[in-house]
Amino acid sequence: MSAQRQSEEAITFNQTDGREEEEEEHAADQNSGFNLRSFLWHGGSVYDAWFSCASNQVAQVLLTLPYSFSQLGMLSGIIFQVFYGIMGSWTAYLISILYVEYRSRKEKENVSFKNHVIQWFEVLDGLLGPYWKAIGLAFNCTFLLFGSVIQLIGCASNIYYINDHLDKRTWTYIFGACCATTVFIPSFHNYRIWSFLGLGMTTYTAWYMTIASIVHGQVEGVKHSGPDKLVLYFTGATNILYTFGGHAVTVEIMHAMWKPQKFKYVYLFATLYVFTLTLPSATAVYWAFGDQLLTHSNAFSLLPRNKWRDAGVTLMLIHQFITFGFACTPLYFVWEKVIGMHDTKSICLRAIARLPVVIPIWFLAIIFPFFGPINSAVGALLVSFTVYIIPALAHMLTFKSAAARQNAAEKLPFFLPSWTGMYVVNAFIVVWVLVVGFGFGGWASMTNFIRQVDTFGLFAKCYQCPPKVSASPPPHH
Repeated sequence: MSAQRQSEEAITFNQTDGREEEEEEHAADQNSGFNLRSFLWHGGSVYDAWFSCASNQVAQVLLTLPYSFSQLGMLSGIIFQVFYGIMGSWTAYLISILYVEYRSRKEKENVSFKNHVIQWFEVLDGLLGPYWKAIGLAFNCTFLLFGSVIQLIGCASNIYYINDHLDKRTWTYIFGACCATTVFIPSFHNYRIWSFLGLGMTTYTAWYMTIASIVHGQVEGVKHSGPDKLVLYFTGATNILYTFGGHAVTVEIMHAMWKPQKFKYVYLFATLYVFTLTLPSATAVYWAFGDQLLTHSNAFSLLPRNKWRDAGVTLMLIHQFITFGFACTPLYFVWEKVIGMHDTKSICLRAIARLPVVIPIWFLAIIFPFFGPINSAVGALLVSFTVYIIPALAHMLTFKSAAARQNAAEKLPFFLPSWTGMYVVNAFIVVWVLVVGFGFGGWASMTNFIRQVDTFGLFAKCYQCPPKVSASPPPHH
């Protein structure tokens, strides 16, 4: 039996041991025939992972991509989407390889992960030591914290276009309370129905944006002047870097699978589907509205209000609730481990223990309500390291010795059967993202972000809200 096959069997066995009760319940459900609860609640297949990745990858950012196109121009917008989509798929592949390597090594030590969800910083710790664990934990948690903040800001921004009787800050208070209910979802294993519905919602919204823009046609005197300024150009590019950097939860999604070694190409296929949503919608909206998008970071603000748009807003609100859960669940796990509640079986006790995680997210969403610019800032300063630079460096360091390469749990990919080629690709990603993403992108996005603070101020009550025109009294005769 080959080492590859032994590794796969070992990981599959250990993964089952890690969720003993869930697997027993799943088996019991299957033996008793169709069970609705199991069908909706227990998801660990490759298809569940694909739905989770595709649903999580594009949420509120779908509404800001036309804004990025107005900063980049049509051609650069399309090129950066394809480029960063492929790059993101590659680093997600690296993360999956490192996870399998970590599980393989731990299995040889007879380590049990019963009632324990493995996370990215633990993989780094096991493969590279405590310093890498600290780096991974800091970047990953900060990114997921602000990723949750962005979803909450997106909720308030979207609902305002249906009901403007309340300002966006008040809506943030309301949706913060609603999103706090995600504390009751135990793990990614239980997101099956939510992932499926979430992807359907973004699919509807993307094609609504595309069709509505084409039907609307170009606004009078439309201009497409991008790329016009260097600051805006790199801000837009960094928002796209953020778009395809949603794999900060890759390890948690893999751990929820019954056979995690099958994850390798899931993210790539998810990205290919996401392209069918992001490219047509961003292109069509930018074609129709042009430079108006420079001051309208949310595409809903320009599309004509009707029942189709309101349906899109409503669906995106629900989806952002789901994505909030995706971003926040790894933070829940970290907090549970810190306070010693991670192995608690009671869902209610774990939910109560998780609540303190939501409070800083709520607070930050009220301080920085800058829908659009905050995406680019998070992309440059956090996503660049969390899901691009650190996985590429970690892969190179994990397999730097000849012995590590020879005993690797996973073979090299069929399309790049060379360790030299792997190192060249990884080194290119590190240098590119460090210079273009973090360097130029960080400068541009922070310049733009500070401009928003200077213009609207912290704790802005209603960011980019049009001024309300009061009805004038009828003339007296």
